[in-house]
Amino acid sequence: MPVFHPAVVPRVAAGVAARLGAIVPLCTLLVSGCAWYHRAPLAPQDTSTSARSLERVQIDPSRMPLPELAAHRFDPADGLDIDEVAMLAVANNPDLKLARDDLGIARAQAYSAGLLPDPQLSVSSDYPGEPGTTRAFSYGLSIDVMAIVLRSANQHSADATVAKTDLGLLWQEWQIVAQARQLFVKTRFQQDTLPLLRQLRDLSRTRYERMAEAHRDGNLTDDTLSAALTAYGDARRQATDAERAAEQTHHDLNALLGLAPDVQLQLAGSEHIDPLADTTLDAALARLAQRRPDLIALQAGYEAQEQKYRAAILSQFPSLSVGFVRARDTSNIYTSGFQINLSLPIFNRNQGNVAIEKATRQRLRDEYQARLNQAYADVAHLRADDTILTRQLQQTEAVLPDVDLAARHAAAAYAGHDLTLGAYTDAQNASLTRRIDVATLQESLAEQRVGLQALLGSAIPDAFCSAQSFIDTHAK
Repeated sequence: MPVFHPAVVPRVAAGVAARLGAIVPLCTLLVSGCAWYHRAPLAPQDTSTSARSLERVQIDPSRMPLPELAAHRFDPADGLDIDEVAMLAVANNPDLKLARDDLGIARAQAYSAGLLPDPQLSVSSDYPGEPGTTRAFSYGLSIDVMAIVLRSANQHSADATVAKTDLGLLWQEWQIVAQARQLFVKTRFQQDTLPLLRQLRDLSRTRYERMAEAHRDGNLTDDTLSAALTAYGDARRQATDAERAAEQTHHDLNALLGLAPDVQLQLAGSEHIDPLADTTLDAALARLAQRRPDLIALQAGYEAQEQKYRAAILSQFPSLSVGFVRARDTSNIYTSGFQINLSLPIFNRNQGNVAIEKATRQRLRDEYQARLNQAYADVAHLRADDTILTRQLQQTEAVLPDVDLAARHAAAAYAGHDLTLGAYTDAQNASLTRRIDVATLQESLAEQRVGLQALLGSAIPDAFCSAQSFIDTHAK
């Protein structure tokens, strides 16, 4: 611990007090612009939307990512149609909430990248222990020049990252919309087919029970009864599987919409999805790279990497910081000058980071091209499959009237005791099975068209045109 001459102690105390008197107001001024910490405790209970909360949900259509949703009114009082389910998914999906938080982080990072570096203030003071000497001091003010040089590239990279995250959020919203519509279609399909499957099960059970009675009376062979029991078991299994599938769909839809597990949605409206005209498909496909948010997001990510590569190139040059110094020594001589800190690019020269950023840029380039090629392939596959499904549905629907007519005739004949139970059951089973086949094909076709629309996308809202403009402006 240093020992001071008794005559020096008062001067030391006075000097420290004077310095503190000058520093305290400066610190107060700086602290006044700082952020303050506020604790945000976690919620210990389930915060999913309940049935009562759902009645109070209000959704602003103007915030929807697709034009057809932006023009639709959300009103859960009369049930949810296919577009209202999609709107609720966009507004309440838990994954989208996390994606919006990520966008907030990206915007905060862009804000941070645009800030100028703070100047560095250095203060030192020496108190000599001999009488007749003067307190020495040194004041310095410096700033990192290289941080200012790199600011433009870092700012552009951060802005492109925000555009990428924003477009990635839009693409995720499109996917959530498609999933919500597909689950709506699947739910309505299951609501229509479950009664048919239960009828099949009940018919098979009635047939088996009658045959079991005949078998006990010795009027039926074992193999015939065994076949009836197998058919009843298959019908019962199909009905049970359908009930489990309906429960799984209910779980998936509630999870997608951010609803509590006990919420039972009242679905309204038709699940029919109109086909896209070939001219519409061709026009959308021609501008796929300009309308798909994920592809535009990859373009923004590529531009962000371009700026990172540029920053790595600039960082090859010597790191420089400059400052000014004012000092006084113990003999009361004042000096003024400047200081320069300069790194010497002899060994490292940032060549490792340059190689990393260049290789990363190449990977992003290949990723974009692979995604674009896959998009074209997926659209071509769905278009071809849509044609096959449409033809198959038309063929199945064409025979449905004849099968239904035969089932009605069989029911009338059975009621008049002119037809055996086996023939009556076979006719009813044929009609119910054909109806289930039609419903299954309609569901597959509707889900496929939802997927095709999601792959092609609608027109990107004006709010996202700035992202594309940013890419066009800075991609050089």
